[in-house]
Amino acid sequence: MAESLGYRADITILPKHVAVALTDNYTGEYAHYTCSIKNLPVSYLANTRMSKLSWDVAEGRLSLSDAMPVMEKICNAPRMSVWQVMWLVVFANASFCRLFGGDPAAMAIVGFATLLGYAIKNICLRHEIDVRAMVLLSSFVSAVVGSGGYVFGITSTPEIALGTSVLYLIPGIPYINSVSDMIDGHYLCFFSRTMQAVVLTGCIAAGLTLAFMIMNIKIF
Repeated sequence: MAESLGYRADITILPKHVAVALTDNYTGEYAHYTCSIKNLPVSYLANTRMSKLSWDVAEGRLSLSDAMPVMEKICNAPRMSVWQVMWLVVFANASFCRLFGGDPAAMAIVGFATLLGYAIKNICLRHEIDVRAMVLLSSFVSAVVGSGGYVFGITSTPEIALGTSVLYLIPGIPYINSVSDMIDGHYLCFFSRTMQAVVLTGCIAAGLTLAFMIMNIKIF
């Protein structure tokens, strides 16, 4: 976008901040801007719309003055309903269970485990509870419910139900972003995001282990 408008942009991505240096190719005028990165839920729809907007500006289909109100509209667009997202996550996680070979009873267990765990996750987010505690608690609750196949013997694939009950918590976006940062040479941000993903994965494992201990489940 900057090149198409006659500027050179140098962007520095840090774990908690982004710094942008903009230089006019004709006058040499220089501007520098730094802002903190807010911890917000990921909106794939907003990302898609902003990507399209950037290409429209870069390829000359939209002027900068016309792009500003479009950007404002994207930022202020209402987010998808929490209940709608919850049910989509429930069905997606139950589908993962089926994908790994779970039977219908296991899918039902995983769906219920995901429903409770995701509800707890939303409650924690609403009260701004630490994300690590949120993941650990959600993992524990989902794993306890997911162990129902062992406790009640209602499925022939209890191990799949238990294993997939926490898949909705896997921090896939931090892992993907960390690899992207590594490829682009942002090594400090790569290390920060990798460690964040590793810590969250450890919280998931801790919740699972605690559920194993309480439910007295011994897989091996």
